[in-house]
Amino acid sequence: MNRRDAIGRVALIMGGAVIGAEFFISGCKSNTANVADLFDADHTAFLNEVADTILPTTSSPGAKAANVGAFMAVMVRDCYTPADQKTFVEGMSKLDDAAKKKFSSKFLDLTPQQRTDLLVDLDKEQKDFTTQRGKTLDADAAKHKGEANYKAPELPKHYFRMIKELTLLGYFTSEIGATKALRYIAVPGRYDGCIPYKKGDKAWAT
Repeated sequence: MNRRDAIGRVALIMGGAVIGAEFFISGCKSNTANVADLFDADHTAFLNEVADTILPTTSSPGAKAANVGAFMAVMVRDCYTPADQKTFVEGMSKLDDAAKKKFSSKFLDLTPQQRTDLLVDLDKEQKDFTTQRGKTLDADAAKHKGEANYKAPELPKHYFRMIKELTLLGYFTSEIGATKALRYIAVPGRYDGCIPYKKGDKAWAT
């Protein structure tokens, strides 16, 4: 997937139910004392490598250049519930286990193509998982339709969906993502709804 395709898909992912969005919108609340309680330097470096496989360097710098791994660590600490934090942290080990199962090597020891192939598989897995999760929640809501005190069950999310969402969110809201992958004007000017578009132009960050 090239960078332009990734930009096109950001809107689709962010337009849905982004994990942790309720905390992000209201102002993230820390659930742990320190980032180090959940992540160490090796974890952050690992997340940077995974993110850079999702958004590699092309005509603009990749996710690792934007230090998306550190962004993920802060977002998981401040904007995820304890249950989602647990899923995310355990997911890093599951991703490594998936690499060993498919290629008999840890993720960091894989070739760039092997990393891509692995994440393509995991992305399909998370899509199927998320679809089934949605059906389960819809069925439960229908079963309890009309109940004033109904509360949806807390079903687990898929760890790779979390990683992918935070990669896209972290990259395209970073200085590198906004100014190198997208077009950016630091000071907004007048609104112009009819700006000529040439095929191949970057999308606007502002």
